[in-house]
Amino acid sequence: TLISSDAEVMPDSLACLAASAALAVSDIPIQEIISEVRVARIEGEFVVNPLRSELAKADLEFIIASTDKNIMMVEGEAKECQEEDLIKAIEIAHEAIKVQVKAQEELRRLKGITGKREYTKPVHNKELREKVNAFAKTKIYEVAKAALNKHERSDRFEKVGEELLEHLKGEYKVAEGEELADDIKKWAKTYYADLQYYVVRDMILNDKVRLDGRKLDEVRPLNMEIDILPSPHGAALFTRGETQSLTTVTLGTPLDSLLIESAAVSDYSKFILHYNFPPFSTGEVKMMRGPGRREVGHGNLALRSLRQMMPGGDFPYTVRVVSDILESNGSSSMATVCAGSLALMDAGVGIPKHVSGVAMGLISKEGKFAILTDILGDEDHLGDMDFKVTGTRDGICGVQMDIKVDGLSMDVMRKALAQANKGRMYILDAMYATIPEARPDVKPHAPRMVKLFIEKEFIGAVIGPGGKVIQEIQRETGTTINLEEVNNRGEVSIFSTNKEGVEKAVAWIKGIVAVPQVGDVYEATVKSIMPFGAFVEFLPGKQGLVHISEVSWKRLETLDGVLHEGDKVK
Repeated sequence: TLISSDAEVMPDSLACLAASAALAVSDIPIQEIISEVRVARIEGEFVVNPLRSELAKADLEFIIASTDKNIMMVEGEAKECQEEDLIKAIEIAHEAIKVQVKAQEELRRLKGITGKREYTKPVHNKELREKVNAFAKTKIYEVAKAALNKHERSDRFEKVGEELLEHLKGEYKVAEGEELADDIKKWAKTYYADLQYYVVRDMILNDKVRLDGRKLDEVRPLNMEIDILPSPHGAALFTRGETQSLTTVTLGTPLDSLLIESAAVSDYSKFILHYNFPPFSTGEVKMMRGPGRREVGHGNLALRSLRQMMPGGDFPYTVRVVSDILESNGSSSMATVCAGSLALMDAGVGIPKHVSGVAMGLISKEGKFAILTDILGDEDHLGDMDFKVTGTRDGICGVQMDIKVDGLSMDVMRKALAQANKGRMYILDAMYATIPEARPDVKPHAPRMVKLFIEKEFIGAVIGPGGKVIQEIQRETGTTINLEEVNNRGEVSIFSTNKEGVEKAVAWIKGIVAVPQVGDVYEATVKSIMPFGAFVEFLPGKQGLVHISEVSWKRLETLDGVLHEGDKVK
């Protein structure tokens, strides 16, 4: 629980330190003391745990967690940093974490904690494990080596599991029609799952072949389409193997921006990304609830990655990207990044470069290791590392890494990053072949936008008393108008799907802020007639008197029958 929040000090990395310190001074049997720091590069210098105001100037920001020996987690974003920049940030973070771990060890010593509580470890049936291994090891290897698709492989593994239980009935002399004892069945299923884990890992390490038959550094088959839906302002369908994302882009006005509030910050965002992972994408039937931890985390990684390429402050639109995962067999967050980049270009959003992503895996044992490119769901489950890297052809935009084992050397990290770079470039080539650059304009049914800048003193005139004038303009022209003061000037953004409505609103506003010039000719509308002349509106909100002596070349006693309200005059 965050009890007190400082406007300048980021609480997230400190929360990890506090939680680890609490465990360190207890007798709970934790494996290692850990800590976490944020590293940013600000004006070319690496800074550990920068202040919030400093972070705004950073071109690289990563959170790293580790023990005093090994890296455990990395997450963050960068403006196209190089692989060696990331390695350096991790090394700097690790040195800072070693100091914090040492402080926790000193705290534990001062508290007088010398041991950890004992707990009952689970008892295993060694004889049963040997029976399971003897029957199922070769069968599991044959299924794993068969290069089947996800559901076929799952069905075959399930069939072997059923055969195993039938075999064990004979081994334990179970009478016909009866079932194995519950404890035997429970342990058999556990040992069978363990055996799958080790057999598949050994196959990948020793044979250099993966579950779907690919090489270690091979990306699954790619298929990409854009402009696939008629109504959204941008759409893309990205398929990689058995993972597919249908992503749409919607363009809105600044009034559609999202208010994001935290303990220290309340700000509006004009770039929004939602990641949806419905149960049917993995062949399941279950309740559809609100976004879970997984959806939030995956969506945030995709948002951070694509945000690096979004146009700057002059870009008028609020952009909402929605990724719906239609099928999933690993790396759906990376499919969201790729589909999002394609859809943004399809929508005419001026991103200068494509962003792609690839998920890397690691399997290690007794000094041997295999780095996997574009991992499957099963490979994520049985692997030692899940390492997602996104970026352009010029550098890294986002990283999310979880490590499940002790000991990941920087050499292995460098090899993983180099292999990820190769995979990323392969995917980017396919994306550029699909759409090489953003459309020069938004689609015909997308909202059009014109931006005007007016002098500060005219802001009130455009808005009118109680918003009367701006509401009338919007009502009469069918546009949406956003007006705000920026740098001591009025910034007016006019949105509509109707080009004529935009032009009419622009002319109206220009008329309000225009300063009449002597000698210019204006088309005016007669508003009222008096005995001495007619009042005419020659610019929006600006009226003047045309004296009766100026209406005609001959002398007029009255304007009756000469002018009427609503007449146009020059």
